[in-house]
Amino acid sequence: MTEAPTLAVDAMGGDHAPEAIVAGLEIAAERHPEMRFLLVGDAARLEPLLGRFQRAAKSAEVRHAPDVIGDEMKPTAALRMRNASMRIAIDAVAGGEAAGVISAGNTGALLTLAKIVIKTFPGIDRPAMAAVGPSERGDVIMLDLGANVSCDVRNLIEFAVMGEVFARIVLGLTAPTIGLLNVGSEEMKGGEQLREAAELLKESPIGPQFRGFVEGYDIAAGTTDVIVTDGFTGNVALKTGEGALKLVRGLLRQVFESSLSARLGYLLARPALDRLREWLDPRRYNGAVMLGLNGVVVKSHGSTDAEGFAHALDVAMDMVLHGFNDAMRAGLARMERFSDTGGHKEADGGQPLAAAL
Repeated sequence: MTEAPTLAVDAMGGDHAPEAIVAGLEIAAERHPEMRFLLVGDAARLEPLLGRFQRAAKSAEVRHAPDVIGDEMKPTAALRMRNASMRIAIDAVAGGEAAGVISAGNTGALLTLAKIVIKTFPGIDRPAMAAVGPSERGDVIMLDLGANVSCDVRNLIEFAVMGEVFARIVLGLTAPTIGLLNVGSEEMKGGEQLREAAELLKESPIGPQFRGFVEGYDIAAGTTDVIVTDGFTGNVALKTGEGALKLVRGLLRQVFESSLSARLGYLLARPALDRLREWLDPRRYNGAVMLGLNGVVVKSHGSTDAEGFAHALDVAMDMVLHGFNDAMRAGLARMERFSDTGGHKEADGGQPLAAAL
């Protein structure tokens, strides 16, 4: 690794690649002139684009990749495409050339390749997909969002540790609060795994930050800073929230276009509506993170534009510049020390859960 942090960028992934990728790189390079980028993709297409974006051209090195992993390709097939832009970008992280990778391409392929090539932290069973969203009290991070459809107690504890570190490093929270997503806030609610995970979290080093069970409406209310759940539930909650936001935007448009007086009302309310639009802009929250890997891995939404992709780059930069992986190691070490002193319960057939972390 050079002194200037380097991020590997899959330039060919996403609906608007490579144009939106390079344009997003231009925005990110202006915000973070100290960063360097390894831009992986079709050199014949990338080099002319860089001629139009001077900041991106100064901060990026092009590495040719002749192949592209398609959105519909199965992860097993993607594993065989060693000359694809996504694979070469991931290889750069595994080889120490880059501290992180960003792609707007195939989510399943990105997760599978990253887990196999970059590998997980020692003791981490499964990586989790995390993302930041809006709430009444500020930004909220939720994980897992679909990487793991079913989870055991160990996975939920790992997600809590990873989410707590992410909230501290990326959101800048001193002691982020944590909640387990459940069908009710009462201690007797939910399945055995959820209740067992809650008991272990209460006794763990992050116990003072654990607020117990939270419900679906607590996500938007911002009851806790970190929401922990399995990937099936998290993905349903994520897609439901995205659908609700689209519904609200559509209804507002219909209301303000319904009559002349409504249009006049829109003109009066426009400054407030512009602030609301900015606050709820999905580009502001673009960039889901694969946590638990030996490197920073960020997944951009495939349909995003340059501004949205720049935000995904911002997330990766924050994680690299603020030492996310070092903080993750420290968080895991705290759990190990906690286990070594006997401060844990037995779980999963007698295996000390904290020690497994």
